[in-house]
Amino acid sequence: MLILLALLGLVGMQVTGMQERMSANYGRVNAAFQNAEALARQREASIQSSLYSGAGTFVADEELCSTTFDPTTWANASSAASSTHTKRIDKCFTGSSLKVGAKQNEETGNIYQVSALRGDLETNPTATAVIDTIFIP
Repeated sequence: MLILLALLGLVGMQVTGMQERMSANYGRVNAAFQNAEALARQREASIQSSLYSGAGTFVADEELCSTTFDPTTWANASSAASSTHTKRIDKCFTGSSLKVGAKQNEETGNIYQVSALRGDLETNPTATAVIDTIFIP
């Protein structure tokens, strides 16, 4: 009977240890996701402030539709723990702007694809997440 109780205690400790590791992993992934989302929102805020400030322009990482951008490939190739990529996508389809050739902040079709990669920690992250959003200022 004592051996049976000892085995049950060992199994219970193993299950508890596994649950603790799973919850720690969930916490790291959730922190990475929230950090990536915060980075994407910071990029969107900088786009908006650039367009509606005195400068009136924002230059994206990709302004033309000559290449296709895949956030997964970009994230896998990135060696940085924190990175953003901005692509202007309103020029990728016809009829996106009513004022073609006007100042950038006066165009009605400013649409950006914002991708953000961020880890759970600033240095040596244990989990990373990628957010890909569409932003219309």
